[in-house]
Amino acid sequence: MRNDLDHLPADKQRELARVVQIIFEEFEDGLALATQAWRKKGRIQKIILYGSYARGSWVDEPHTAKGYKSDYDLLIIVNDQRLTDRVKYWLGVDERLMREYGITATLKTPVNFIVHTLQEVNDGLAHGRYFFMDVAKDGIALYESDDKELHTPKPKTPDKALAMAQEYFDEWMPSGASFLKGYNFYMQEGDWKKAAFLLHQGTEALYHCVLLVMTFYTPHVHNLAFLRTQAERLDRRLAYVWPNERHIDRARFEKLKEAYVKARYSKHYKISETELSWLGKQVEELGRVVHEVCAERIAELKRTAGVPA
Repeated sequence: MRNDLDHLPADKQRELARVVQIIFEEFEDGLALATQAWRKKGRIQKIILYGSYARGSWVDEPHTAKGYKSDYDLLIIVNDQRLTDRVKYWLGVDERLMREYGITATLKTPVNFIVHTLQEVNDGLAHGRYFFMDVAKDGIALYESDDKELHTPKPKTPDKALAMAQEYFDEWMPSGASFLKGYNFYMQEGDWKKAAFLLHQGTEALYHCVLLVMTFYTPHVHNLAFLRTQAERLDRRLAYVWPNERHIDRARFEKLKEAYVKARYSKHYKISETELSWLGKQVEELGRVVHEVCAERIAELKRTAGVPA
């Protein structure tokens, strides 16, 4: 695996070094008081940069009308599957990275990361999951504790790739539509919290749909902001669904993101009919774009497999 960052500007190279430092500081702090033997042996084995910054195709145009800015995408590989639990072991890293980007501005680029074991990554490669294959092909090691290489990818046959993509589409697209029906029902009932939760679920299903159809992989998270960035790096059309120019629009998306937990459990969660109506229209547009992107991908797989359109 490559380990050079010569294609990146010097400020980006320094920033990535800072990101790696933050990850280690927060991870080690989280295990500092560990008493279980396995936690004491917990280690980060690799930190791999993938996505647009690894390929050299990043976008950094925060001052344009659309304000799109690529994130750093990182795969963190740990030595124990129990350490992949994001809530138990990675909240500190999440919060620190968000604070240093959004509040103190010591980081100029947002950071997303996923956590897996080496076995999980190699299983993904063995099953021909495009996401892991892209990581193996384009990834750049920012840190490695040893010289263990990722396994050689085993691409799916065209027929199997088509069948899997179609299966994911047939499962997740209707799932998203079903949640949106529930959202519309509770909008008519005037139950804004239930409407917000189901709209969140519909949005989540749409993002899972496009990620699975395009890459055969989706992270096991409910964080819409994280799913959104993972999807938007696949197709720029997805980036334009959510307006970013106005604070009010960004705040509305934040309320949708929070609905997974707060709309169900917090008496302080407030969202208005106006906010929900606007969010509902954006999610409808998201569904249209997801359908378009997935349909194009399936048509491409059909051509590759020699199946009539």
